[in-house]
Amino acid sequence: MNTPDSSRLRKRRLTESPNRLDTTGQLDIAGCATVAYSSEDAAHPIENLLDDRTGAGGTYWASERFNTTEQLVVEFDAPQSISRLVYEIEETRLERTQETRIEVSSDHGHAYRQLVVQEYAFSPQGATFEREDLRLNAAGVTHLRLTLVPNKSGSGKATLTSLRLFA
Repeated sequence: MNTPDSSRLRKRRLTESPNRLDTTGQLDIAGCATVAYSSEDAAHPIENLLDDRTGAGGTYWASERFNTTEQLVVEFDAPQSISRLVYEIEETRLERTQETRIEVSSDHGHAYRQLVVQEYAFSPQGATFEREDLRLNAAGVTHLRLTLVPNKSGSGKATLTSLRLFA
């Protein structure tokens, strides 16, 4: 009978997060791009996307309009290669489904190529937070567009808690 070798046991305390975000290669969006937006709630401006107060309960960008599809466009100063995109959405008050579409352009926004379409169902009594960590292979990106449909079902404003891009 073999006895386990406890010296090889890998362990961690439950209070430690195993999913800390590796920020190696993170692009400084504020330093290398302009962020254009179709709408913003003055209490939840676009700057909140980049302020590092992420996760559940973090600051967030919100549309000023209910039930309106909104767009955010990251317009890079120079073409970028994007290998990873991380974004978060939180909705704690309303039951609704929000669709998020992510597209890239290599010709200064004249034509876009769709990368991702995701739907998130939120419920105050259930799921209230979503985090996506996507691996991409997008070279020569001049524009990255997020289209947010806040009311695929239910009613609400488009929101986004954080956006991070990696070379």
